Order: sequence, then C-alpha cells, then structure tokens
Amino acid sequence: MTTTRTPARPDAGPPDDAARTSLWSALHPLLLRLHFYAGVLVGPFLLVAATTGLLYTTTPQLETVVHAQELVVDEVGTRPRALDEQLAAAREAHPEGRVTEIRPAATPDGTTRVVLAVDDVPEGRGRTVFVDPYTLEVRGALTTAGEWLPVRWYLDDLHRNLLLGEPGRVYSEIAASWLWVVVLAGVAMWVARSARRGRLRRLVVPETAARGRRRLLSWHGVVGLVVAVGLLGLSATGLTWSARAGANIGELRESLGWITAAVDTTIDEPTGGGGGHVHGAGEGAAADVPLSGVGSVHAVAQADGLRDPVRIVPPAGDGQAWTVAETTRSWPTQADTIAVDGATGEVVDRVDFADQHLAAKLTRWGIDAHMGLLFGVVNQLVLAALAIGLITLVVLGYRMWWARRPTRSPGFGPGPWLPPGGLRRAPRVLAVLVVGVAAVVGWFVPLLGVPLLGFLLVDVLLAVRARRRREVSRA
Repeated sequence: MTTTRTPARPDAGPPDDAARTSLWSALHPLLLRLHFYAGVLVGPFLLVAATTGLLYTTTPQLETVVHAQELVVDEVGTRPRALDEQLAAAREAHPEGRVTEIRPAATPDGTTRVVLAVDDVPEGRGRTVFVDPYTLEVRGALTTAGEWLPVRWYLDDLHRNLLLGEPGRVYSEIAASWLWVVVLAGVAMWVARSARRGRLRRLVVPETAARGRRRLLSWHGVVGLVVAVGLLGLSATGLTWSARAGANIGELRESLGWITAAVDTTIDEPTGGGGGHVHGAGEGAAADVPLSGVGSVHAVAQADGLRDPVRIVPPAGDGQAWTVAETTRSWPTQADTIAVDGATGEVVDRVDFADQHLAAKLTRWGIDAHMGLLFGVVNQLVLAALAIGLITLVVLGYRMWWARRPTRSPGFGPGPWLPPGGLRRAPRVLAVLVVGVAAVVGWFVPLLGVPLLGFLLVDVLLAVRARRRREVSRA
C-alpha cells in the first residue's frame, strides 16, 4: 500500500525540526511574514508616496512654465544695474515686512529675488519679489517656501504631508520607515529562491512564459531587485526629514560631531555694517541694520571665490556680519559660505564645503539626490523610474495576494493570510535577537519599531492560539 503525503503549503514555512537546521531556514519565515504583512498593510502608504513623488520629479520644468513671468526677463540688457538699486526697487514696490535674503540673478535672462518676512503669509512662508536687473521692473511677487516657488512647494507638501500639515507627515514617515524593511526582506528571499533553484539568471530576467501567480512573482522579484538600491537610498534620505526618526538622527549626528558647520557672523567691534538704510526698509526690520552696500558685499564674495547663484542674508543686528552662501545643488556641489563685515568689506569667517564632515556632505548629497537636483535631468529620470518601479511592486504584490484567493469559495475575498508562528519556530537565540533589535529600532525609528513590536507580539499570540486549537482538536 502506497502512502501519500499532503504537500505542505509553500507559504507555511519549514517544519519545526527543519527550521533549526540553518540560519536561513530560521530567518525565512520571519522575513516572509515581515515582507507579506508590511506589503499588505503599508502598501497604500508606499503607493501614495511613490505617486506624489513621481509628480514632484516634474517640478523644475513646471516652474519654468508656470512662473516664467517672474523668473525670466523680457530682454537681456547689456549691463545689469547695481544690486543696491535692484533691492531699492523691490522695497519701493513692496515696503512691507523686512528683507531676509537677496538672491542676485544667476543667469543673463534671470531675475533677482528679494525675500521678505511679512505677517500676511502662512507660517514658514515668505514673500519673494522678482526684479528685472536691467530695467528695475518688478515682475511680480509670490509666496514662497525658502527658495521654492508655489508649484514646487505645493507638490513638495503633497508628497511630504498630503497638504495636511504636521499631522500628515505621519504617512510619509511610515512609508520611509517601512520601505527599507520591505525591500531588504524581498531581495533576500528572491536571491535565496533563485539560488536554491540554481537559476541565477532569473534574478534579473522575468519568466515571461510562466502563467498566473508564478509569472507575477517573477516580475515582482526582478523589478524589486533592479530598483532595490535606489529605494533604500530614498528610504534613508526620507527618514532624515521625518519628524520623529529625523529628530533622533539629528541628535545622533550632533552627539558624534557629524553636523554641518556654520559661519560665525559675530564682528569683534560693532561697526554699523556699511551705512544708510535702503529706502522703504519697512516695518519689522531689525533696528539700525542698514541694507545698503549689498552690492559691495556681493562683490567681496565674488572676489573671495564664491560663484553665483548665491544667497545674501543681511546682518541680524549691530555687531553682526552679512552672510553669503553658494546655493548650487547640482554636481559638483557649490556650498561655500562666508561672513562679510559690511563696513570694511572684511571676510570675518569662512566655511568651505570641502572642509565639512563627510556625514554632512553625504547628507547634503543625499537630500539633493532625493529632490532630483544633484544630477539634473538624469536625476529626475532616475527618480521617476524608481517611483514607477515602486508603484509596479505594490500593484503586483496586491495582485499576487488576490491570485491566491480560494476561487471556489463564494464572494470576492483576497488571498489568505500567512499562518502564524514564524517567530516561535525560530531558535530561541534568534528570537531574542529579533525582539531586541525591534526594541532598539522602535526607539530610534518609532513608526517602524512600534508596529514591528506589535506585529511580533501578535504573531506569538496567534501561534499560541493555533497550537492550543490543534491540541484541543486532537484530544
């Protein structure tokens, strides 16, 4: 008589005795459950983040179209007017508030920007006045967020917080916190699966001849492996901006001395900064802080090696210097900063980007790459490809779950959940290590660690309940 065995479900993980034969057989059930549950439950957050991120990659081109009136002059003149005159023209048209920075035109057909702090714009925003450097015509004024014009900061807020303000940042932090977990678990299982079957070629070549869920899995694995490095980079840089994990990262960098150095604007002997106020300095300007001489400060910066585009910040008060900082975000990065005594033209302090700590440089490069600025159009195209890849992965993941549904059952429910017990079947040392790591991560990256600890606890409780049910049924 031939005895037949009921084949084990492929998603049920190895039996208890096999689970202890190797590290991978112990890790696989945990990775499978992390990847599965994170994909199902965090997938909507990742899908929204990828979609809004894809929209954001178009902002450089959108800005030039939507804000052409403010950004570009009608006719390039033979010689621009003095920067002091441009500032005076902006203040004559807009005497409200106080000047917080001046950005001289960086291209022959560009306008000069004068940024004002005013009370009638939302918190965190400013009013930027755009001046034709040849005719002194004020070509418009826009509400801006730092250097970002309305189109960019609108799409940036959409991607960052869904236009919901601070509460909305929870969504993007969840996406950034879980993305690297989903990616690493998926890559590990895909590589192990291909190696176990001796078909390493299938790591990057999908099985187009396959059908059903097998074909979906093949495409899911290949796309995930191709975009893995880029997605890990987006997750890491996204966390640096997050509210909770970002604060912890900042504290860690500060404790290790990995901070971005800033210039000291203190002048030994207060000199008054260069004499004379610009006409219409406006309400809210710092007392006795003159704004004339901005052209001379700009000339000093150019003579000291700084190259446009630059951002010029007026002194905060008596005894303070002007700050001039390079703002080129493309490669190679120009981010040198100097402090200039407006009365004497002396450079009182200087911080070069080349002298910054490596961690500060990597942070700057990572942020600029995340925003599509570091390598220009190529950077934008790579980000767009990563966003499309992530969208594809989420859609394929849900499609695979749907493909596993019991087709003979009534209704249209999705595929089954994985059976519990992945943590319980792991060796005790490994289980303790996983829980310990989850606790540490839970403190450092709360929106990953807290759900992860909850997931591990639920997994153990479900496994205990399933075991008791089996014992009762056998009794």
